[in-house]
Amino acid sequence: MKSKSTSKKNRPAPQRAIQSIRSTDRAFTARVKKVRSAHEAFLKRRNPVAPSWDNGVFERFAYPVITDRHAPIEWRYDLNPQTNPFFMERLGINATLNPGAFYWNGKVHLVVRTEGCDRKSFFAIAESPNGIDNFRFWDEPVDLPELAPETNVYDMRVTFHEDGWIYGVFCAEAKDPQAAPGDLSSAVAQAGMVRTKNFKKWERLPNLKTPASQQRNVVLHPEFVRGKYAFYTRPMDGFIDVGSGGGIGWTLCDDITTGVTGPETIIDSRAYHTIKETKNGQGPVPIKTPRGWLHLAHGVRGCAAGLRYVLYLFLTSLEDPAQVIARPGGYFLAPYEGERIGDVSNVTFSNGWVELPDGTVLIYYGGSDTRCYVARSSVAKLLDWCLNTPEEAYTTRRSVDQRLALIRANKNFLKQ
Repeated sequence: MKSKSTSKKNRPAPQRAIQSIRSTDRAFTARVKKVRSAHEAFLKRRNPVAPSWDNGVFERFAYPVITDRHAPIEWRYDLNPQTNPFFMERLGINATLNPGAFYWNGKVHLVVRTEGCDRKSFFAIAESPNGIDNFRFWDEPVDLPELAPETNVYDMRVTFHEDGWIYGVFCAEAKDPQAAPGDLSSAVAQAGMVRTKNFKKWERLPNLKTPASQQRNVVLHPEFVRGKYAFYTRPMDGFIDVGSGGGIGWTLCDDITTGVTGPETIIDSRAYHTIKETKNGQGPVPIKTPRGWLHLAHGVRGCAAGLRYVLYLFLTSLEDPAQVIARPGGYFLAPYEGERIGDVSNVTFSNGWVELPDGTVLIYYGGSDTRCYVARSSVAKLLDWCLNTPEEAYTTRRSVDQRLALIRANKNFLKQ
């Protein structure tokens, strides 16, 4: 006698296929829901001030502001169950780092260097209502026009220029056409330039043409200087090594649509046995203050663990932005705790900060070429630190003299 119910294995093949498809669809839908829910909870996570840090100059926060996990689901996953039945990441994100920054329409925006698992970087804009947490990427990355083929682009500085345009200056990297056969590391770095009025449509300009053979860390000054466009540069002899060059340079350009500049002069040079012994470069666009142009830069030195990148400040004249008027010694911000670990460890690098309407300054920096952090200070605090911190002493004896002077001044004050 036949059973009234038909076992699974005895069901007709089409029916078994339908059941399998339904089961797969349910599993796919459940996984999509789970991933989206976790992503939304992550984006909404609050970012409190880190209680373990207090130097009176700036605040650190408990979490990075942008990580690979901030990238939208649609950028990483194929949402079609027919072509991605297991809902796998197809185009992964390896790192989010070195963001340019700007304050626009009442929100803080970051132009994030977003690196895929294929090592190629692209620019993507994320915004936050407070600049500390709840950063969300715009729907699509920046659709950047290309000149000649560029293997990689990264580290955009954003300048709201007095000519009415918003400019982005970034590093455009390509393989060195003169490289010997089998040499897969030699490359050429140039300063690429774009401009926009709305951050949606971008016009590509010619790469900057300076006397140096290669350029990195180029920043457009936000005002005309003697009727010309002004750039902070970092002239280099090679792609990695600055060679006989290095230092933060200064050059003027008659017509930005040609990109041709005049001579370069070094306004902030490297120095032996300092935080900027190996190389240094301008960070974000300087902030105009009543006391001068406030600059954030990075310095690099070699140590047993490799290169160590830190951030430092200096001030230039309002009348002549190429003239340094305050140069505090030592670093301002260095890798701290978990910031030290990443793809390129022991690195803090900044090419973006914003001044809010109330004078708050949010400093954005990449941590070890892997994720983005923020530090919070103010124009008043940064100026105080810049103007009243002793300059570099250059020798141990002079450094000890500075320390003794502080200690003895404190003793005398406490006796009063």
